[in-house]
Amino acid sequence: MAIEEGKAAPAFSLPDAAGNKVSLKDFRGKNVILYFYPKDNTSG
Repeated sequence: MAIEEGKAAPAFSLPDAAGNKVSLKDFRGKNVILYFYPKDNTSG
Protein backbone atom coordinates (compact mmCIF):
# COMPACT_ATOMS: atom_id res chain seq x y z
CA MET A 1 0.00 0.00 0.00
CA ALA A 2 1.49 3.33 -1.00
CA ILE A 3 1.07 6.23 1.40
CA GLU A 4 1.38 9.73 0.00
CA GLU A 5 2.84 12.61 1.95
CA GLY A 6 0.15 14.98 3.18
CA LYS A 7 -2.65 12.42 2.87
CA ALA A 8 -4.54 10.93 5.80
CA ALA A 9 -3.11 7.66 7.09
CA PRO A 10 -5.29 4.57 6.72
CA ALA A 11 -6.94 3.14 9.84
CA PHE A 12 -4.78 0.51 11.52
CA SER A 13 -4.16 -1.22 14.84
CA LEU A 14 -0.91 -2.67 16.18
CA PRO A 15 0.31 -4.10 19.48
CA ASP A 16 2.35 -1.77 21.70
CA ALA A 17 5.46 -2.84 23.63
CA ALA A 18 3.24 -4.38 26.33
CA GLY A 19 1.12 -6.30 23.82
CA ASN A 20 -1.91 -3.99 24.16
CA LYS A 21 -3.83 -3.21 20.96
CA VAL A 22 -3.43 0.45 19.94
CA SER A 23 -5.36 2.00 17.06
CA LEU A 24 -4.69 5.19 15.17
CA LYS A 25 -8.25 6.27 16.03
CA ASP A 26 -7.25 6.25 19.74
CA PHE A 27 -5.29 9.43 19.01
CA ARG A 28 -8.04 11.32 17.17
CA GLY A 29 -7.80 15.04 17.90
CA LYS A 30 -4.15 14.75 18.99
CA ASN A 31 -0.94 15.40 17.10
CA VAL A 32 0.67 12.13 16.03
CA ILE A 33 3.91 11.49 14.18
CA LEU A 34 4.10 8.26 12.22
CA TYR A 35 7.50 7.12 11.07
CA PHE A 36 7.72 4.47 8.37
CA TYR A 37 11.00 2.76 7.61
CA PRO A 38 10.52 0.16 4.86
CA LYS A 39 13.89 -1.53 5.34
CA ASP A 40 13.16 -2.75 8.90
CA ASN A 41 14.06 -6.41 9.40
CA THR A 42 15.53 -6.70 5.91
CA SER A 43 19.05 -7.05 4.65
CA GLY A 44 18.80 -3.64 2.92
